[in-house]
Amino acid sequence: MLRHLSIRDFVIVAALDLEFDSGFTVFSGETGAGKSILIDALALALGARAEASVVRTGQSRADITAEFETHALVDQWLDAQALGAADDGQHGGTVMLRRVVDASGRSRAFINGTAATLAQLREVGEMLVDIHGQHAHQLLMRPDAQRELFDTHAGLSEMAAAVTRAWRTWRDKAQAVEHAQTRDRELQLERERLAWQLAELDKLAPQPGEWEEVNTEHRRLSHSANLIDGVQGALGALSESDDAMITHLGSIVTKVRDLAEIDPALNDVLAALEPAEIQLQEAAYSLSHYAQKLELDPERLAQVEKRLDALHSAARKFRLQPETLPEEHEARRKQLAALDAAADLDGLRAAEAQAKEAFVAEAKKLSKARAKAGKALGEAVTTGMQELSMKGGSFEVALVPLPEGGAHGLEQIEFRVAGHAGVPLRPLAKVASGGELARISLALAVIASTASPTPTLIFDEVDTGIGGAVAEVVGRLLQQLGEARQVLCVTHLPQVAARGDHHFQVAKTGDGKGGTLSSVTSLDKASRIEEVARMLGGLEITATTRKHAKEMLTA
Repeated sequence: MLRHLSIRDFVIVAALDLEFDSGFTVFSGETGAGKSILIDALALALGARAEASVVRTGQSRADITAEFETHALVDQWLDAQALGAADDGQHGGTVMLRRVVDASGRSRAFINGTAATLAQLREVGEMLVDIHGQHAHQLLMRPDAQRELFDTHAGLSEMAAAVTRAWRTWRDKAQAVEHAQTRDRELQLERERLAWQLAELDKLAPQPGEWEEVNTEHRRLSHSANLIDGVQGALGALSESDDAMITHLGSIVTKVRDLAEIDPALNDVLAALEPAEIQLQEAAYSLSHYAQKLELDPERLAQVEKRLDALHSAARKFRLQPETLPEEHEARRKQLAALDAAADLDGLRAAEAQAKEAFVAEAKKLSKARAKAGKALGEAVTTGMQELSMKGGSFEVALVPLPEGGAHGLEQIEFRVAGHAGVPLRPLAKVASGGELARISLALAVIASTASPTPTLIFDEVDTGIGGAVAEVVGRLLQQLGEARQVLCVTHLPQVAARGDHHFQVAKTGDGKGGTLSSVTSLDKASRIEEVARMLGGLEITATTRKHAKEMLTA
């Protein structure tokens, strides 16, 4: 759950540090005081999109930090990301999410003090907090929002994602068939060109590293006479002539060895000369071995020159570097194989049929699961509607078949509602009034939250358009939800605020420079009576409204 929220220079908040507890917490205050700003700040720490406008006027940056208690899934995720949770010794593991936005709109993200990506913030945020915004009921007018909410509530998101992947694979295969049909002539010409090039390269059969090897051999063969003369001359000078270096050096070593027996001071000279003698002997041996293999070979030289010319001519013909011929040979082989496969319409059609079959199989499994979950959600929302003063009303999750299916399955999800008894179910977007839509949205939010494992639930003015007895029911529902989860609610309804286990008041104050700041105060018992009385009676608080407020809080 959320334990601490620190906000610095965010919109009209200069500095704010809030401690949170479990249960049902409410935020109230006059319109424009900045109640929803707190939710926006928290959303930013959870990876929401940042803009330069969130930085308080005249400041260089906004800084938001949120500290949460972790649970098993979060701990596993943090370990996998090498962002391990901290242990404070009292509550177990915690995770610190931080977002810094500068005046130019650039932002940085941190998890437990380590730089992180926005994707990481969002991923861990989804495991910690579920935010139901004040415009959630408007989103329900959109079919895609209905489908996403339903699949998420039913735990079918992974299955739906698998269906989407299967659909995309099928569409790719279908496009390959269409592409092959429309470009058959172009593909044939390209295939003929590649087949000719591949035949030429097959005949040449260039090998990896061959260009360098042939060049080296050509240099050696073309300079064989020079090599032979030079090696023989070196051998003569070293060991085969009358005044060979090794003979002279051997005599010198022998003399110095004899002298060293007389004066040991010459041992250092001897130590330098003896290795030199050995090195010369080894050099002479290597030259002799090399000379045995060295011969003039005009026939082999002609063969090498012919191969060198063939490689060079092929490289020029295909506009390549000679050393890349082997790689290009293999690349053209693969290109031709791909074109052959693309030209195989029967094979492509078979692959398309197989992909379609796989998609339909996945989609049917999803449809079956949706039908079961849709019935359960319809019954639950219908029950919630009775509690929210929509007696006799009913709700249904309709699975509208799509002839060919689509990226999200074989059906379209459509929420249908009957506002009261005796009227037929019709699409939600067409029949619900603003107040009805708000109540249905709230029922969906509460029911979806009950099924969600997320430990912290936030409701940002989701009670808009609700009043009277319905407001009391809403307050009771949220309080009951707070018995199992941490629930934060921004509200303008006294019936909801009175149900809170904890109550914060948000107010606007002057900053002394002609500007406006937002402040948040934790209310005690007496100040809660005043705030609920204000919510009941407006600007003028009377003894009657105070009495009523006290009765609501006592109840």
